[in-house]
Amino acid sequence: MFKRLFSIVTGDYPLEKAAGRFGTMLELAREMILEADAVYWGKELDPESRTALYDKDVRLNQLERKVRKAVITQLSGAVPSDVPYGLLLMSLVKDVERLGDYAKNITEIAGMTHPDGSRTLPDDKIVGELKQISASICNLAKEAEAVYTKSDRDRARELTIEGRSISKRCDKLITTIAQADYPAAIAVDLTLGTRFYKRIQGHLLNLLSSVLMPLHKLDFYDESSVPDD
Repeated sequence: MFKRLFSIVTGDYPLEKAAGRFGTMLELAREMILEADAVYWGKELDPESRTALYDKDVRLNQLERKVRKAVITQLSGAVPSDVPYGLLLMSLVKDVERLGDYAKNITEIAGMTHPDGSRTLPDDKIVGELKQISASICNLAKEAEAVYTKSDRDRARELTIEGRSISKRCDKLITTIAQADYPAAIAVDLTLGTRFYKRIQGHLLNLLSSVLMPLHKLDFYDESSVPDD
């Protein structure tokens, strides 16, 4: 089914434009995640750059609405074989839209926890662990588009296993942060960062599940249910 979806992009198919817009959404989400990660780890975001980032989020929202409208219009008169592909697109665009939201949230953390601009994260094992987690998630975001477009099931499976491990590390890190002797602002900063990174990772894994799982198990990965071919 996933291969059929991406054949839409290059073939003569009623949902071709919607699938093309979905591809644009993937590109925008990837850009936002990487930009947000740089901001969380100390890059200055001037007003013009912040506006540009927010404009990408607005564009993601607009593209999501256009894709959904196109799918609904198509399915209104669809033959039964069109329905699974339309439903798949409807689900995937929501995940990509949420990626943009959480990327934007990450860029807002420093302003919430240190509005005076004094934010400096400690150089310790906890922050080091979060850096490793964020780097893995950024790598997942970079690889995701190629995995989708090539319907690379082997790589999707590998990334899913890695991603599930990252999710467990995030949960463990939250507990560690709660037990650490941090000032309130730092504790909140690291907690929000960990949670937003985990949310991004979760939505990326939802997208990967579309390469591996049948439609009725979208957003769920069961290794024993993944067919070999």
